[in-house]
Amino acid sequence: MQYWTTNGSGQRVAVTGIVAAPMEAIPPRPRRVIAWTHGAWGVAEKCAPSLSPNFFAATAGMDAVRNGYVVVAPDYIGLASPMMHPFLVGPDTAQSVLDGVRAAREIPGAAAGSDFAVWGESQGGHAALWTAMAARSYAPDLRLVATAAAAPPTDLAANLREGGDKNARALLLSFTLHSWSTLYGFSMDGIANRTNQGIIRRLAENNCISLEKKPKFGMILGVLTIVRATKSKDIARIEPWGSFARANSVDAARVPGPLLIAQSSKDTIIAPAVTRKFAKAVCRRGTALRWIEMMGGHVDAARDSAQETIGWITSRFDGNPPPSDCRRL
Repeated sequence: MQYWTTNGSGQRVAVTGIVAAPMEAIPPRPRRVIAWTHGAWGVAEKCAPSLSPNFFAATAGMDAVRNGYVVVAPDYIGLASPMMHPFLVGPDTAQSVLDGVRAAREIPGAAAGSDFAVWGESQGGHAALWTAMAARSYAPDLRLVATAAAAPPTDLAANLREGGDKNARALLLSFTLHSWSTLYGFSMDGIANRTNQGIIRRLAENNCISLEKKPKFGMILGVLTIVRATKSKDIARIEPWGSFARANSVDAARVPGPLLIAQSSKDTIIAPAVTRKFAKAVCRRGTALRWIEMMGGHVDAARDSAQETIGWITSRFDGNPPPSDCRRL
């Protein structure tokens, strides 16, 4: 589908996404909705999940359709649409998700209701948490039932600094630098020289993340160059990057419950210690938190926790009291 949303500057923009619904006859009551927020596929227009032939195989959230849910999977702003993707920019992403849920309600065959949960992985975990923060004010016509985040970036500067996989950190940093410099005019001069700035731009413009294909040789060389160029750089200490990273990090005090977080203790991209620190901050606010700890890698976080997450979401729709694992954290 294509639908309208609003970016953080209040501009109306057209975006895309996928809506998947059960093939059974339309039920007497509206169907329950899950907004699936995808992980990082890239920042170039061509990197939109909805354009990929591997979308359904790579999307853990689609498992929920078998449980009777309508799944709304937005591409976010700038993916499959001719504008820069605001990578890890909370308000823009959250608004595109909430407007995607609204748009799905206009498809008669989907029979989507106004009650929804949001569930995402990696970049999409960040998107899910921001969607939860924005839901009440931006979309009062919708009712958020539950929020689930698998391996979510929460403290953006810490996540870009502390992940164990230096190559993945360099690529994600390149996406971030290219997106923010293009959208907001931030200078990269304090982070990389002009030659390496060109490499950062080419990495971001030419590469999408694909788990099915080996990276191209040029991408490997570019990433290694950026690893060396940024090994002593911390965007938290470089303005205006640091302030913008803090503004788009997730404030534990603003995330409503009930909340589920799934995190692998062996994740080399989203540092487990950063996620655990965020979870403890949520608990200090008295929010009911379900904590799932796994032993797999980053790319498996949502898939490995999918069955338990869908069960937890269903229990929230059923009105059962949410469990809390805060004591064992």
